[in-house]
Amino acid sequence: MFSESKKTKSTTNQNEQNRIAAGTLITGEISGKGCFRIEGTLEGSLKTPGKVVISKGGLINGTLECENADIEGNFKGKLLVKEVLSLRGAANIEGEVVAGKLAVEPGAVFNATCEMTGGVKPLKKDNEKRSA
Repeated sequence: MFSESKKTKSTTNQNEQNRIAAGTLITGEISGKGCFRIEGTLEGSLKTPGKVVISKGGLINGTLECENADIEGNFKGKLLVKEVLSLRGAANIEGEVVAGKLAVEPGAVFNATCEMTGGVKPLKKDNEKRSA
């Protein structure tokens, strides 16, 4: 009963779309609850529990923290994606990337250090018993 209201609330926030239009330059820190589409330039940081799309011609120079990201434009800096990071063919990424999953199309430029989270299982030590 309580979980239904939480799901409805998060879905509503996910449907909200914030847009930085082409030709717009924003300098500073942005935080929001909905999804973002970046067609212009952001110099600074963006933090959201939703999805971020950087369109072709869009640029983020700074830090990005989000649930999912779909990048066709440019990114320079630190990128923290909890779930899936998708890089389209025109994407250009430079910096540091931490993501749960990574999908890269042919043609994308990926010049970054990359760390994958969530998929690594700890190795068993020699003194632990193996189960059959």
